[in-house]
Amino acid sequence: MKIKFLILTFFICFSGVLFSQEEEVQFEANASKKKLGVNERLRVEFSMNKDGDNFVPPSFEGFRVLMGPNQSVSHSWVNGKRSFSKSYSYVLTPLSKGNFTIQQAKVEIEGNTYKTTPIKIEVTEAVNDPNAPPSADDIADDNLHLVAEVSNGSPYLNEAVSVVYKLYVSPSINVSNFLPKANPTYNNFWSQDIKVTRFQVENGLYEGKQYRYVVLKRVVLYPQKTGSLEIEPLSLDVTVDVPTNRRDVFGGRLFTQTNKTVTAGQRIIKVKPLPEAGKPAGFTGAVGQFDFDVITSKSDLKANESLTAKIQVTGKGNLKLFNLPKLTLPSSLEVYEPEHEENVSTNLSGMSGKISDNYTIVPQFKGKYPIPGVAFSYFDPKEEKYKTVTSQQSLINVYEGPSSAAVANEATRDSDAINKQPIATLGDQFRFIKLDTNLYAKEASVFFGSILYYILLLVPLLLIPIAILIGKKRAAMAGDVVGNRVRKANKLAKKYLSEAKRNLGNKEAFYESLERALHNYLRAKLKLVTSEFSKEKISELLLSKNVEKQGVDNFIALLKSCELARYSPSTTAEMQSDYNKAAEVISLIDKQFKS
Repeated sequence: MKIKFLILTFFICFSGVLFSQEEEVQFEANASKKKLGVNERLRVEFSMNKDGDNFVPPSFEGFRVLMGPNQSVSHSWVNGKRSFSKSYSYVLTPLSKGNFTIQQAKVEIEGNTYKTTPIKIEVTEAVNDPNAPPSADDIADDNLHLVAEVSNGSPYLNEAVSVVYKLYVSPSINVSNFLPKANPTYNNFWSQDIKVTRFQVENGLYEGKQYRYVVLKRVVLYPQKTGSLEIEPLSLDVTVDVPTNRRDVFGGRLFTQTNKTVTAGQRIIKVKPLPEAGKPAGFTGAVGQFDFDVITSKSDLKANESLTAKIQVTGKGNLKLFNLPKLTLPSSLEVYEPEHEENVSTNLSGMSGKISDNYTIVPQFKGKYPIPGVAFSYFDPKEEKYKTVTSQQSLINVYEGPSSAAVANEATRDSDAINKQPIATLGDQFRFIKLDTNLYAKEASVFFGSILYYILLLVPLLLIPIAILIGKKRAAMAGDVVGNRVRKANKLAKKYLSEAKRNLGNKEAFYESLERALHNYLRAKLKLVTSEFSKEKISELLLSKNVEKQGVDNFIALLKSCELARYSPSTTAEMQSDYNKAAEVISLIDKQFKS
């Protein structure tokens, strides 16, 4: 008897726990349509899932109340679970054309006040049949939305901005297919698409209502110009299945199909210039959060051996869009043009990774050579201030090899000063010298006066002007900073063109390497810095260099083709055609270009 009592008590407590679980309060407003003619009627319903008191409707500004409030209450039990619904409904008619908002309604539930989300209503011209149900196009318009979500509407110059394009679909309709109609172009931006590998359906809120959405496109932008910059809209042609009031023989609802064009709308980004106050003298446009260092591969070596000095920047920011500081070394060290390396990845938050310039250094003489500290400046948009990082000074010790003339003379002078001592003069100190000699004539050497003798005598004299010319040529090349940059960029363009050729068939890798080749070629020819890299600026400068308009148009069209091809299908034949066009356009501009 006692055991039965305990079991009964347990079930009573367990049932009490189940029924004590509180259901989340919901208070919503729904309109029969979002768009109607001035001669149509509108039904608005305010519903709650728990009983409430002191219901306060909105003022319905812009509408006349024809009926209401009509109250409805329902109770139901499903699988032992109780559900409750209570609603207030109104029938309205608009007073005039225009855009109106049905404001929030209020109700008190269990001592708390709850409010609905405002509803926007568009009233148009009178319709022919105001009592007709909404058409499939009207339903699709109200339940299908393409949105461009911008991470930052007011960035600094060269600060990363992400744009995510989402297609929101109401649960009341289905989307069977969609195709892009107009892809946005990002003029005055450096852009990088973040590939969407598959379309994944997720749930989310749009204007306070539950929707399903799909991420269609993601792109990271770095503004290259200040002021108000426009992002052109993305447009889609969408095939929509809209439910009807008809049903098939099995009771299933029938759908009608319609095509709609949706657009994300034009977006304006207001780009702020970098502050002039506190800008360092060596600032080259780096924006982000970075670490900086100068790393040498070795510190002790012999003459004519080589070492590598690496100027490296790591972190997060516009890594591909600024120049690294130059390494200044003693003139007695032979230094080759640096090799640029990039290991950069791009995601929605922007670029991250590292870039470096690798200098090959070959010392010619024995000695100790200092590598002075190098300063790197960047702008931190989070803290909104400039920062400068300076590397530590290091020393190269060349412990074996010939000494330069200057070093040798200095060493000789030091040695003489240390070892010079007074010498005592004695009468017999030169007795070891033999005074009587037996001299005889030595046979004349065959080498003296021979052809080889005169050749060896004249060759050094001939080499002197050649060495002077070579020295002047090397000095001119070392001082020609612009020319060195041009030669380096031309080599890079050839390198990337060959890389693009190897990537034929791989769309992403091909167009990325092809676009890099075109950009490096322009930097070499036009001596552009990153902030000037816009299509309008390119056209203006090429035309000013006597390049024909047809060649300029072909070059701009090729840049646009590279941008568009990243998110549109491309065949190997199209890639080969674009590669051939790039080679032809570069060759044509080289022939016509006048510096």
